Amino acid sequence: MTANSPGQTPSDDANDRPSLGTQLRNLLVVAVAIALSVLVVLGLRTQTPTASLETLAAEATSLEQALTNGKPSLVEFYANWCTSCQAMAGDMAALRETYGDRINFVMLNVDNNKWLPEMLHYRVDGIPHFVYLDDSSETVAVAIGEQPRSILASNLEALLSQAPLPHADHTGETSDLEASPAGSDRNDNPRSHGAQAAS
Repeated sequence: MTANSPGQTPSDDANDRPSLGTQLRNLLVVAVAIALSVLVVLGLRTQTPTASLETLAAEATSLEQALTNGKPSLVEFYANWCTSCQAMAGDMAALRETYGDRINFVMLNVDNNKWLPEMLHYRVDGIPHFVYLDDSSETVAVAIGEQPRSILASNLEALLSQAPLPHADHTGETSDLEASPAGSDRNDNPRSHGAQAAS
């Protein structure tokens, strides 16, 4: 039994304790807070990036269709290991959402030997490598490396209006080609961009 302070009665001690209703309410608040915290943590762990290179490539217009459908095109040479390409995936998805009904978005993976003739034709020597084609499939401009969305959007607007591209031949940061997967023979591989002789 605890001793009461002078002038304090046992009924005063009972008044200092929260009521049963207050205790239940506090317990409910704690339980809801814990449940919400768990949901936030699980949501963050399962959240996937808004765009991936694989998704963009799967949804891209084929080169064959782009060269024949009479619309201007933005052709991107990329690789899944390319950190600059990965960094731009969200912006490319947003641009495709805005312009995809009027412009072909084509993605060609440099790790696929099928695209070696195109890599030689467009002189791909760094990635990402962008080629702007007019509605006659003629090359209008080339940009190499990571590009801000605003620059790409300005170029796409000009491409649509058949005006000179304001940022033609723009060069940005490229992925380190040495970051390509180990064990590849760089002389026989599309990643050995510098090994191709210009014809």
